[in-house]
Amino acid sequence: MSLERARASLARLRALTEAPAPPPRALALPTETALELFESQLYCRLTDIEAHELRARGEGFYTIASAGHEGNAALGRLTRTSDPALLHYRSGAFFFERARQAAGVDPVRDLLLSLTASADDPISGGRHKVLGSVPLGIPPQTSTIASHLPRAVGMAVSLGVAARLHVGEPRPSDSIVVCSFGDASLNHSTAQGALNSAAWTAYQRLPMPLLFVCEDNGLGISVRTPASWVETSLRRFHGFGYFAADGWNLAETFEATQQAVHACRARRAPVVLHLRCRRLWGHAGSDVDTEYRSTGEIARAEEDDPVLRAALDLLSAGTLDPRALGERLDRALSRVRAASDDAVKRPRLTTRLAVMAPLAPARPALVAAEARRGGYGNPPEQAEKPRTLGLSIRAGLYDLMTKYRELLVFGEDVAQKGGVYGVTGGLHKAFGPGRVWNTLLDEQAILGMALGAGSLGLLPFPEIQFLAYLHNAEDQLRGEAATLSFFSNAQLKNPMVVRIAGLGYQKGFGGHFHNDDSLAVLRDLPGVWVAVPSRGDDAVKLLRTLAAAAKVDGRVSAFVEPIALYQTRDLYAEGDGQWTFPFPAQGEALDPGEVGVYGPEDGQLAILTYGNGVPMSLRVRRRLAAEGIAARVIDIRWLAPLPEAALYAHARETGRVLVVDECRRSGNVSEGIAACLLDDPATARVRFARVAAADSFVPLGDAARLVLPSEDEILSAARALARD
Repeated sequence: MSLERARASLARLRALTEAPAPPPRALALPTETALELFESQLYCRLTDIEAHELRARGEGFYTIASAGHEGNAALGRLTRTSDPALLHYRSGAFFFERARQAAGVDPVRDLLLSLTASADDPISGGRHKVLGSVPLGIPPQTSTIASHLPRAVGMAVSLGVAARLHVGEPRPSDSIVVCSFGDASLNHSTAQGALNSAAWTAYQRLPMPLLFVCEDNGLGISVRTPASWVETSLRRFHGFGYFAADGWNLAETFEATQQAVHACRARRAPVVLHLRCRRLWGHAGSDVDTEYRSTGEIARAEEDDPVLRAALDLLSAGTLDPRALGERLDRALSRVRAASDDAVKRPRLTTRLAVMAPLAPARPALVAAEARRGGYGNPPEQAEKPRTLGLSIRAGLYDLMTKYRELLVFGEDVAQKGGVYGVTGGLHKAFGPGRVWNTLLDEQAILGMALGAGSLGLLPFPEIQFLAYLHNAEDQLRGEAATLSFFSNAQLKNPMVVRIAGLGYQKGFGGHFHNDDSLAVLRDLPGVWVAVPSRGDDAVKLLRTLAAAAKVDGRVSAFVEPIALYQTRDLYAEGDGQWTFPFPAQGEALDPGEVGVYGPEDGQLAILTYGNGVPMSLRVRRRLAAEGIAARVIDIRWLAPLPEAALYAHARETGRVLVVDECRRSGNVSEGIAACLLDDPATARVRFARVAAADSFVPLGDAARLVLPSEDEILSAARALARD
């Protein structure tokens, strides 16, 4: 259905080249501007038509078109390549028009390589059809359902922060961020949260130079957007400028866009550009929209075809005559078809290794050197004094903020209060509100801020107050943070270290929102590191490596801090102080895969654990020793990727493995370790057992102990395994 309609739109353009000139009318735009904008619109349309032709031949893989939205070419002309643009998938004409600003960028070639999933595609390397380009300042977005809006908010805030800290790419002081989206996406909670956080920031008179562009065609696939809903919704946000135009009227769109861009640059505040559009075809090539649209509605949309209307304007003004229009159409068709013929002959990705190569390219030697680089400041006062986990993390963050001027700490309550547990106490006073600040209560906004900051060369350390709160925003890690390197073929990065207070065993406080015992969602993110410390000195050394990986490789990491261990001082008996440790000297760090080992080389079994499980297992180890059972305890530290070499080595050496997993039995660490050991013939026959949390949420009060692993359970399992 869409293929026939695509061909019909070309036929209507062709008919203009054979018809008498329309009644004369003055051109409302400068001649050269009008011609160039029309050319971008025309190439966008012809590329969309070719996408459907390629799909029909089985040579192309994407048919979500910009047809009817080509008025956004005006936005591509009136913004700069130094204005980051996060684009809706129907903003193709923007891409074509902005390409005029960068020598050597051929948008026709680039998009056809992307449509055919060619490995030569200059942005994604054949991994997805995206509107993206490094020289054009367009980070790639895939199927954007508002997930890019929090990043856009973060980028808008970070423009000023990066300039003030002299970090990242130099940009004009009046640069803005552009973010386009559809009317249906406006209703997504992610969009509403981003709009709200932009308004919240602007309300405090803080710079927020963000141009929101809603391309409103009135349809979310088949679901109608109520009349006037978009305007009513967007106008309610405090401090926003609002401009609107009919996207099929190029002159009107150009004028409104010009006003909106100027207002955003001058006011440094959020501005909305509401472009009313018509969707000419189905949502995508497979969408039979005649099931929910009448023939009359489709005909009215075709009357407002922006490419057709722009051509009529040029003909009416005498800028083009029918013959000249036909020549332009023929040249454009020839160029598009030649690029298409070439694209289908280009190589595609043919191996798993090639597909995965840009997930998270690593330079471990450089990361290790950076983690151990010293000479940047003085150690904390009384560095030799043993510290708890919480105090060590605080000192470690201070140390890293001294080392990296671009390192930012932000999240709910992290500034004056120092976080719920005081871990960030003193950082706001030491480094000021430009590097340590409170955010609103919105985890999507917090991670979006990190995405934007990392994209502009900063080093964000956002805090998520509790692990359970991450679930409100986990797609910002999965769909945005973890994918940028993959879909940009490793050309773009958004480094960050996400600090998350979590796990169980808190006493006198909790319930499932404060004792979340599952890390499955974090361990499932390709290319993302997950580290869990159990003691203070390890925490500092892990943070140094995570910061170095973010700095050197653009790595995204999650650092999960066991809340119950923040203030723990004792290990075996009250007052022994054996779970406090001196602050590590500069030059000390823990490499990925480096585990902690407690116990004899000739142990009868290895207890593999992490976080709260480490001190618990050490106490069990002492009880086992009293019974004549020698066990070694392995602090895994790295939960994604798992330290496989160490796991294999300790399993082979002891022949018996007990995994103590404080997360739930299904889907978490113990399953991963079991599968890892089974994959290696040398460890597949090792005696294996595990103690894990029940597949339950954690209840309030003493009942929590009924679903979390206990030391008695660990002891019982270890005895049975050792004597088997």
